Amino acid sequence: MKHSKNIMIFFLSAAAIIFNYADLSAQKKQLTYKQVFESGGMRGMMGFSRAINWLDDEHYIEMKADPAKPGSRPVPMKTNVKDGSSVPLVDNSKVELPEGFSIDRPSGLSKDYNYYLFNSKNNLYYYSRPDNTFKQLTKDDAEEKVPQLSPDGKKAAYVKGNNLYVFDIEKERETQLTTDGAELIYNGWASWVYMEEILGRATAHSAFWWSPQSDKICFLRFDDSPVPEFPIYHADGQHGKLERQRYPKAGDPNPYVKFGVANIADGKITWADFDEKADHYIAWPFWTKDNRLTVQWMNRAQDNIIIYWIDTNSGKKTELYNEKQNEWVEWFEDLYFFENKTGFLLRSNVDGWDHLYYYDLNGKLKKRLTQGDWQVTNTVLVDETSKKVYFHTPLKNSTDRYLCVVDLDGKNFKQLTTTPGQHTASVSPKAKYYIDSYSNITTPAKSELYSINGKLIRTISDANSAQYDEYAMAKPELFSIPTEDGFELPAVWWLPANFDPNKKHAVIISIYGGPNSSSVRNSYSSGLSQSYFAQQGIISVSVDHRGSGHFGKKGQAYMHRCLGKWEINDYSAAVKWLKTKSFIDSTRIGIIGGSYGGYVVALALTKAADLFTHGIAEYGVMDWKLYDNVYTERYMDTPAENPEGYKAGSVFNYIDNYKGNLLITHGTTDDNVHLQNSIQLVTELQKRNKDFEMMFYPNFRHGIGLPHVTKVKNQFWFKHLLGRELDVTKD
Repeated sequence: MKHSKNIMIFFLSAAAIIFNYADLSAQKKQLTYKQVFESGGMRGMMGFSRAINWLDDEHYIEMKADPAKPGSRPVPMKTNVKDGSSVPLVDNSKVELPEGFSIDRPSGLSKDYNYYLFNSKNNLYYYSRPDNTFKQLTKDDAEEKVPQLSPDGKKAAYVKGNNLYVFDIEKERETQLTTDGAELIYNGWASWVYMEEILGRATAHSAFWWSPQSDKICFLRFDDSPVPEFPIYHADGQHGKLERQRYPKAGDPNPYVKFGVANIADGKITWADFDEKADHYIAWPFWTKDNRLTVQWMNRAQDNIIIYWIDTNSGKKTELYNEKQNEWVEWFEDLYFFENKTGFLLRSNVDGWDHLYYYDLNGKLKKRLTQGDWQVTNTVLVDETSKKVYFHTPLKNSTDRYLCVVDLDGKNFKQLTTTPGQHTASVSPKAKYYIDSYSNITTPAKSELYSINGKLIRTISDANSAQYDEYAMAKPELFSIPTEDGFELPAVWWLPANFDPNKKHAVIISIYGGPNSSSVRNSYSSGLSQSYFAQQGIISVSVDHRGSGHFGKKGQAYMHRCLGKWEINDYSAAVKWLKTKSFIDSTRIGIIGGSYGGYVVALALTKAADLFTHGIAEYGVMDWKLYDNVYTERYMDTPAENPEGYKAGSVFNYIDNYKGNLLITHGTTDDNVHLQNSIQLVTELQKRNKDFEMMFYPNFRHGIGLPHVTKVKNQFWFKHLLGRELDVTKD
């Protein structure tokens, strides 16, 4: 943790530069509303080429314009490590596809860029680069969902009518692998709560996984019949329409889930020996490169996780690893199984911080690789030849992230990137080179190529733009704010370019606030809104609480069974600290957040209404009994098990305290945080004759991307923090 004396050092150094900086900024341009919040203007100034992957140890793939075609849009280029020369990764000049298809926009493609899959008008199409052939695969009216090419590029799997299918491209034959798909039975298609909270939105409901040898597919089968319906109303047309969503709220029954393995050659399905009616979770299968299969199991309480081997012929499961924690456990999303079959690499926070552990294939610990009051954020590369593991970690400074390496025996730990900031590195397959993409609070993003011994070979890209020097940009500063019980909360603010410490400034605190979801990082913000508000005399601030991830699982554990308590405690400590500064106007303390952040904003304007004066709560949860069971019960247990925690965490418990000015926004068809939350908040405010503002957006799901909502929020800040109307044509 940082110490309070760091704050004193920060203010002494800030004071020394503020007035010189103000003199320089007085002659610079002011940002306009259009430049910052509408298309055109300064948008796109941060665009630059970027390295995206390694092809081999002598070439990396870079997205950039073809040097032979000036002004063309970025395409994958094969770049030579030694001299930096680039050629197109693939030659598309002779590829001719039918009208409506583009080789640059496939639904899927093989890793070698030889085979392409297209999904158009409810049918699948396929292009083979080696054969230069284009063919239609499916020929029916049914929709093929989440199509995936097999690793060898010779087959395609997809979901149709809630059944799993595979198409053998060489034999031009479609095979239906499951037959029981129905309205509430999904094969290879994730139930909503699994997609949202377990597998992730990026899967788009896909719940099947090809084997490395392209001969098997493992998949999840869901039965949503136990899950309660939630009605979502669409107000279009004369009579409207009612959407019925299967959505398990806290304490509700879960979908039944089974785990199956389909053998492509004969279509046989083998089911793993889990009880399909048990109240549990099954997810995150991993295939080893030699076609062995594991899957993870978690109990309903989410405090016990087990990794099982699954025999793909019999379905028998064998326990490989078993972890229990007092609060909650996490899914293992980056398991690594060694090709030499010596074991697997696991990243776990079982001791309070995420660290790397090396186990054998029987689940016996061989070696703990990292330890300390810092955490490993992800594994970058495992080099089995040199027996080294490359990974990202913030080390002791939680707002940073670096590339480090350690031997498989836990020795020879080394930090490879050292410039303070956020580093995202990519190491070449045989660990001869690495590409380091990084920035910090005052330095725009750069991407550089290094040899593994740390020698700089070349700068690949640099996002620094002289155009920004023409404008009076806000000055960001990183620091920490102390709590009464010893935490140093990471914080960042953006001071006006012409900052005058003798003037009073309004504050807008931007937050998210969920468990293990930090906002404060030592990275460059390419957004312009902080500078725009700074030139209006508003200081933008971001603060992270003790459970946001900076203090490991130990910090997150404070939130167990009491969501809302420590977030407001720590954000309140931040406001109290801000109010000790002579240049902060304590009558204009704004806070804004969406989703979990919307919940925190509503709490701030009720539970902590003596500190926060203005807020914008966007599509937030207002009572945890109204949100889905997987997310909520992970932290809160069920309402029956923790009634006092649910009561204390509900915004409705503090409505009588509400004062100030609150704007509520929500999409009417939000299928994640239901509009029900904001409607119930509005109801409680109206019962008590409280003043507030609201803006609902018809037919918008979770998150609203309209320029209108941006304007509405900015109008709110201008009206309440600046005492005047926003003029988008002049401001």
